[in-house]
Amino acid sequence: MSNSLRWKRILLKLSGEALMGSQAFGIDPAIVQRIAKEIADAVALGAQVGVVVGGGNIFRGVAVAAKGGNRVTGDHMGMLATIMNSLTLADALRRLKVNARVLSAVAVPSICETFSQRVADRYMEDGDVIIFAGGTGNPFFTTDSGAALRAAEMKCDAFLKGTQVDGVYSEDPKVNPEAERYQTLGYEEVITRNLKVMDTTAIALARDNSIPVIVFSIHSPGALVSVLQETGTYTVVGD
Repeated sequence: MSNSLRWKRILLKLSGEALMGSQAFGIDPAIVQRIAKEIADAVALGAQVGVVVGGGNIFRGVAVAAKGGNRVTGDHMGMLATIMNSLTLADALRRLKVNARVLSAVAVPSICETFSQRVADRYMEDGDVIIFAGGTGNPFFTTDSGAALRAAEMKCDAFLKGTQVDGVYSEDPKVNPEAERYQTLGYEEVITRNLKVMDTTAIALARDNSIPVIVFSIHSPGALVSVLQETGTYTVVGD
């Protein structure tokens, strides 16, 4: 069945806010379970899946700096938030009988494994879902950049960014319903037009490693598999 997939080895990036549901803070277990089911369906079709989850539903490091605090300390706290979200998603996947492993850029050996490219590659070849936690392990880098880095390290066929909307628009479609949704965009076009797909470092990493970035709505049922099978609605950023 894997031949039906346009992209086999993928990196799925989710914002921490995607796990909140309608809550103002924290994790909605029903939302996590639904996302886990989307990933499980992709795995059942033969996809090799890596996931990066942000931590904004729990903590944002930049919020500390904005109030005069130490940005490095704030970013370290944000890394811990991504580990919490990663553990939650891994548990949901295991309940669906999908083998999931959390590999963290920040060493917390009593909780999860520490990231190693060689080990992660072996796990993905075995069909395990790998959830990359802790960002890059360094302050001042977003989880988008961390996700692009992991996509490059794991030689992923595509970087899928699950968002609140079904692609990249000329303007915020929630503010302007007439905003144009793009089918395709070039890397440089995203950067020069400041389209806010993700930060410039992440786009540059994807560009330099020729990894297409697929932007779609994670809130549309069945959207992940639809993207992998080249159906549904999404925007492709690439050459």
